[in-house]
Amino acid sequence: MTDGSHIRQPVANPSKAQIRRWRRYLAEEISEARIYATLAERAEGKEAEILREVAQAEFRHQDHWRTLLGVHASPEPRPAVSARFLELLARKFGSVFVLALAQRAEGRSPYANDSDATEAMAADEAIHEEIIRALSIQGREKLSGNFRAAVFGANDGLVSNAALIMGVGASGVDSSLILLSGIAGLLAGAFSMAAGEFVSVRSQRELLDASRPTQVTLDVARHLDIEQNELKLIYKARGMSEEAAEHRAMERLGHFTCDCDPSFSFRPGTENKHEINSHSVLGSDVGTAASSFSFFATGAFIPILPYLLGFSGMLAAVVSMVLVGIALLITGGIVGLLAGASPLKRGGRQLAIGYGAALMTFFLGFIFNTAIL
Repeated sequence: MTDGSHIRQPVANPSKAQIRRWRRYLAEEISEARIYATLAERAEGKEAEILREVAQAEFRHQDHWRTLLGVHASPEPRPAVSARFLELLARKFGSVFVLALAQRAEGRSPYANDSDATEAMAADEAIHEEIIRALSIQGREKLSGNFRAAVFGANDGLVSNAALIMGVGASGVDSSLILLSGIAGLLAGAFSMAAGEFVSVRSQRELLDASRPTQVTLDVARHLDIEQNELKLIYKARGMSEEAAEHRAMERLGHFTCDCDPSFSFRPGTENKHEINSHSVLGSDVGTAASSFSFFATGAFIPILPYLLGFSGMLAAVVSMVLVGIALLITGGIVGLLAGASPLKRGGRQLAIGYGAALMTFFLGFIFNTAIL
């Protein structure tokens, strides 16, 4: 195994290309160490400790590049603008978005293909990506319920209302009618999305509640016939083996005074852990409904904004589609970022889908107008 503490000697006459590359690596390590140290200050407990350890690893990587650079390490290189922006986000927010960006940065490390970096450094970067991915899970789970409804609500509002006004506009009607159609589409879609999310989440919660084991065994155990031991059947029905079900039943009946096999023992709270996690991922029914309504309305408002400002004809349609395109890139990029994927690719995909729907509706509206005429 490569010794992670090994640092090479300064290179006597490095090339200009090597100096540029090493200084870039040094700048990235400086920025990453600052980001993790800042996130550690805002975190608590085990998470803060882990982030401090990761920051220390980045300091070791800095020492490696400083040693190779020698006198060329001065003055200290400044991180890129994107890295400085990430540092600012870490100081101000310390959110899951920063961890997601840091995860992508670790995943793009070139050390594995650069002979000037040690094998231990390349391994560190691969491990760092997994560490940050793990730390991001909790934040992503918290966002996944209401955030899912918010993001997809905004996208649905953008795409549906953009398609609606493009289709209506292609039929040759007046701009005021296009605006009225857009407002109607906004209200109808927002209420429909809110109602749908409320029913969906409430139904899923009710299904989880119906499937969750009750504590009836605690109430009736003392009255059961130990010879029949029907209590065991409950635990077998919940998926336990014959032996585990027998042991749990005897626990409930009070016939075990020792913890003979801890793996069979009842631990308060563990039976409902899956249900609790499922509820947190789903989010609240009212919260998802409110998020869907608000963000669908926000998304649907963007296509009609030029018409509200008095634009008309082709100019209004072009401005509307430009605004919709920018919004689709942003929302798609955010989803890609949180998913650990390329924000640019996800944004581009959202843009293609949104524009495709709008163009198809425009084409159908044009055909409909031609047929009527």
